Amino acid sequence: MFSQNQIFAAPLAGITDKPFRRLIRQFSPHAPMVTEMISCHSLVGAHKNCLRNFDNYADEGNIGAQIFGADVRLMAEAAKILENQGAQWIDINMGCPVPKVATRAGAGAHLMRDHKLAGQIMSAVVGAVKIPVSIKTRLGWDEQHKDWQNLIHIAADNGVRFAALHGRTRAQLYVGPAVLPDVHDAPIPIIANGDIKTADDLLRVERLGFSGAMIGRGLLGRPWALAEALGDVTQKNIGEIVLQHLEYALEYYGEKTAIPMFRKHAAWYSAGMPNSAEFRIKVNQITDADVLKVAIREFWGII
Repeated sequence: MFSQNQIFAAPLAGITDKPFRRLIRQFSPHAPMVTEMISCHSLVGAHKNCLRNFDNYADEGNIGAQIFGADVRLMAEAAKILENQGAQWIDINMGCPVPKVATRAGAGAHLMRDHKLAGQIMSAVVGAVKIPVSIKTRLGWDEQHKDWQNLIHIAADNGVRFAALHGRTRAQLYVGPAVLPDVHDAPIPIIANGDIKTADDLLRVERLGFSGAMIGRGLLGRPWALAEALGDVTQKNIGEIVLQHLEYALEYYGEKTAIPMFRKHAAWYSAGMPNSAEFRIKVNQITDADVLKVAIREFWGII
């Protein structure tokens, strides 16, 4: 059975920001986490409109910082910056399927179609930092090009320490069940990703030869999901957790940005509860932090 340091929090764009990672860390003190993906162009250019460019990871424990891009030099420079900011390892995104990354930017999942460029990027990033480097990828571009094994061997040849493998192709996006292969013969450790939520899922991927598991969408509205998969969670007061999350978001973003960003989290936390639809409608109309706190307290019955 996997231990806590083998159950990863996946990088989720717009979700696994610093406020949410703080909550996950409260439930899983030793779990490895990966940041939401960071553009090498934005990071090296120190774009001020992207707060995560300036995150300090020194107090975040076992955390990897994920970068994406198609420029070899900038990817290496970005890795150095993140190492200096306290990241414990660098993760290279080679699986993001969204068009603005995988097609227009020639990054993310596009690197599954250009193994030469993928190898150059891996080599440059590994050579630029002293900390470990990993990659996160998918089975392949589509059903006709499931060549993940080739990419994993290129990774191993270029000094990449481990990889996370999502059990879908780029063409599938997130539709249909994730189907993970047997990886006992892989040259580096592989972390399983895709539709992993329960202890049974962990046992299933362990039998396939995976060295760990990565939980992604199972974290939505459930920052305790990593611990729960291992049976480590005690009784929790969700309303108090929601309020704590909101406080972290306000501290990090400021009220003007935090309130609209927090609406999706409020929806996930309340999903499946009585009157959750009315609660979501109400929250989507709130622009004041104190009013939002009152709404949360009322919904979860916090005196």
